[in-house]
Amino acid sequence: MHEVAARAGVSIKTVSNVVNGYQYIRPATREKVEQAIAELGYQVNVSARNLRRGRTDLIGLAVPELSLPYFAELADSVIRAAEARGVTVLIEQTGSVRERELEVLSSQRRHLTDGLIFSPLALGPQDHAALQVDFPMVLLGERIFGGPADHVTMNNVEAARAATAHLLGLGRRRIAVIGAHEGETVGSAALRVQGYRQALSEAGVPFDPALIAEAGLWHRATGAEAMHRLLDQGVEIDAVFGLNDALALGALHALHARRVDVPGSVAVIGFDDIEETAYATPTLSTVAPGREQIAATAVDLLLARIGDPDPDRPFQRVVADFTIVGRESTLGEQALDRELAALPVA
Repeated sequence: MHEVAARAGVSIKTVSNVVNGYQYIRPATREKVEQAIAELGYQVNVSARNLRRGRTDLIGLAVPELSLPYFAELADSVIRAAEARGVTVLIEQTGSVRERELEVLSSQRRHLTDGLIFSPLALGPQDHAALQVDFPMVLLGERIFGGPADHVTMNNVEAARAATAHLLGLGRRRIAVIGAHEGETVGSAALRVQGYRQALSEAGVPFDPALIAEAGLWHRATGAEAMHRLLDQGVEIDAVFGLNDALALGALHALHARRVDVPGSVAVIGFDDIEETAYATPTLSTVAPGREQIAATAVDLLLARIGDPDPDRPFQRVVADFTIVGRESTLGEQALDRELAALPVA
């Protein structure tokens, strides 16, 4: 910076102001400094600047697994939201393993970042104490409510109720659920089954436990296995609610393999609105849970906490908006006609 200042005939402070984007610099002065920087090949010492500022402009994002489309697309949304705010994201994958989720909270890697956006699946309410960390953090998901951190979540119960109501509104009454977790009282599966049962109750449709199909990990393979199991058991169904899109896509594959007409005999809806749903055959109806809103809100809350780490500032909980995306797997040709009608006329 001394050399740049000497070459441009300005003070070191002026060079610093130009490098750091200070707006109140005369255009002619800025031009001289930028020319000197170009001639000398000067580059900012980012490490030194960050050390001086006490900031790295890096944030962490810890998710269960990027092989699940929802988390891959969530990560993409977080990265784009952070880039728009001048921040870079470092991604960690926990594999939904409790020890690795705890490691995320205590790892020396936290010194590389200004804060963490954390989506746990293995931790639960009993791990409240582990969340008492000395760095800014925003929680995502449904495993831990009321924790000592800002929290952004989906409206799981209401969204699942709306998805079930969508099927009920089409005259379906034997609606199978794929992806339940036996004994779960917290988490996405429990909340979405709760919403499903609420919709049935409101419609006066009796709950039948035979329609609840369990699945461990929410992958396409487990969705297909659960669907085959229901069909092999002879359970009468006329609709399927996959608790995420991967499960629903797996169920759709199994129904195709068994020559079951979708949506004629069985309507199918998922949850997450991943990109693949718009390209399935038939296209998959789903719940769009507000992924972009979740990502942008989490980044904003984290940056606000980084900028003002006052421990007495109340934590915020934000619930994202959702929408039902009706496509061919529930609406048949109605959905296709609607999509075609929305295309611009040449």
